[in-house]
Amino acid sequence: MAEEGKPIRIDLELIDGYQFKASFGIESMPDLILDEMEPLGRGKGPNPARLLSASAAGCLAASLLFCLRKARVEVKGVKVGVEAAQVRNEQGRLRIGKIKVKISPEVDDSSKERLARCRELFEDFCVVTQSIRQGIPVEVEVA
Repeated sequence: MAEEGKPIRIDLELIDGYQFKASFGIESMPDLILDEMEPLGRGKGPNPARLLSASAAGCLAASLLFCLRKARVEVKGVKVGVEAAQVRNEQGRLRIGKIKVKISPEVDDSSKERLARCRELFEDFCVVTQSIRQGIPVEVEVA
């Protein structure tokens, strides 16, 4: 579990073109290659928009799963689909205009009532999605 006030640090290093190696500073966690899609990059890894979408979906799924497990619901499986709509702002710049997440947990029929309760609660505990919804201040420094 994350510690409040403890920063999350990730280092990126340019490999080639628009490919970056993301290092998470955790020995057991492999590096991740990020790359822009063609024609800008070569699509050798997810681009930041895909990572943002996956982060929101993964956080929501984990939050629902946590609630279900706390409610002693046996979860046989979970499938998650996410779609992000790219739109242009007033200046013509691409932005993520909407993220749509569909979570399909597989549970016994006897657990449907507890699943319904978790549906009411889980979103509020998703760190990433709620942060995106509120708008995250971003400070940028070019050294």
